[in-house]
Amino acid sequence: MTGSAIPLVEMTGITKTFPGVKALDGVSFTLMPGEVHVLFGENGAGKSTLISILSGVYPQTAGTLMLNGDAVSFASVGDAKKNGVAAVFQEFSLVPTMSVAENIYLGSEPKRGPFTDKGAMRRGAEKLFADLGFPIDVRRSVVSLSRAEQQMTEIAKAIHSEARILILDEPTASLTERETETLFRIVREAKARGVGIVYISHRIQEFSQIADRITVLRDGKLIGTVGVDALSPKALVEMMTGRAIDEIYPTIARKPDGDVLLSIRGLKAWGVGGVDIDVRAGEVLGVAGLVGSGKSRTWRAAVGLLPIKAGSVTLKGKDVTHAPTRRFVGDGVFYLPPDRKSEGLMLSATTRRNIDLGALERDEASGFLGALSPAKLRTITDGIARRVDIPENYMGRAISTLSGGNQQKALFGKGFGRDYDLYIFDEPTVGVDMGTRAALYRLIKELAEAGKAVVVISSDLPEAMNLAHRLVVFSAGRISAELEGDAINEETILASFFSHERPDA
Repeated sequence: MTGSAIPLVEMTGITKTFPGVKALDGVSFTLMPGEVHVLFGENGAGKSTLISILSGVYPQTAGTLMLNGDAVSFASVGDAKKNGVAAVFQEFSLVPTMSVAENIYLGSEPKRGPFTDKGAMRRGAEKLFADLGFPIDVRRSVVSLSRAEQQMTEIAKAIHSEARILILDEPTASLTERETETLFRIVREAKARGVGIVYISHRIQEFSQIADRITVLRDGKLIGTVGVDALSPKALVEMMTGRAIDEIYPTIARKPDGDVLLSIRGLKAWGVGGVDIDVRAGEVLGVAGLVGSGKSRTWRAAVGLLPIKAGSVTLKGKDVTHAPTRRFVGDGVFYLPPDRKSEGLMLSATTRRNIDLGALERDEASGFLGALSPAKLRTITDGIARRVDIPENYMGRAISTLSGGNQQKALFGKGFGRDYDLYIFDEPTVGVDMGTRAALYRLIKELAEAGKAVVVISSDLPEAMNLAHRLVVFSAGRISAELEGDAINEETILASFFSHERPDA
């Protein structure tokens, strides 16, 4: 952080009111040149509202916003960009049908006469990604990218804008350790150029590596701003939640010699080069790997969401290779997708309606002559909401208006609508705070100890390590390691990220 006395950003007494909700209540925040300032708080604390005001999404109801000592009022996101503010939000702003290069240069396309110089655009994008260390084919359309690759493209687009103020909202949520290290290098280089960075993350372990200060919000109010070394992670979580959280990762009892529920043999699919896995009842199988390693595609292919080129999938002793996803659901498999908004939830529907969808075929929801009973369905859904800790007054609200943590709880809730035998959680805690994480981890513990088979696919290495009884590591479309007990450690896992051969048993 430089010694400049004039902040890049000075927000004073910021209040934002929506109909019936005060999202921010007199919050003040400053950002200095060459500083990484973390915004920390639970989902719904007001972080996204604050950065939305800074980035021109909407104006504050009260309070002042100053940039470089001058009062400003942004009319739009484009207006904020003209003033040197670039934001990478959790919800991406990329055009899915356009290529990576076209998205990078959108609005600033190089010209050859009256025409767009696509060659220059491609070469410029390739150089940008090479400098950033992001391996992406810039000719690919955004819709064909994984969520992590889209995240990398958003970050590259923001860097390309040469902004003086960079906002990163959960930038590592879909990145693995390697991509995160690359991002941190980019952040440090930006700091050295005097760029101020507002950084939102729930991954406390990241703060000591890049942050200078941390501002904590709770229920729309400023709790305090501290130096990065001023508080322990435990104290920081307690400051965020207003209560003690003794344990984030629970100890999960393992069922010995559980039956094999799902068996995958020689599976080949796009990006998957031949995989063998057994999933057993009463255990948590962790799945780790870099972006593009095949860790998610394997499971999507296994449950019918991607085509299988070769190999077999057996569920409870029956061959289900090439079976449609509906059959897997009917046979007791619940798959939680990594992107809750595009795949998991009906955003225009209420929270209750979303949870209802998971319980429609439950016998207890039937009334006279087998017809669906709204009263019985409501009783079931209310019970699920209590189980996943969704407040009653949220049930009638459009789920799009809920915080990311409560949306994720509702997505988990859909999995409790029926009695499934196998739960596959693909990035189960993307973009949710530590308090919500702890609650979701307790649900995973509850499922495994009830004898269910649980698969946790995660780019968050501490999450995968601490929840797993057994952990498989993917590299280049194959399993490069299968670990248990003390062998599940960071050094071994990171080495396996770059190994293309699975060691002999």
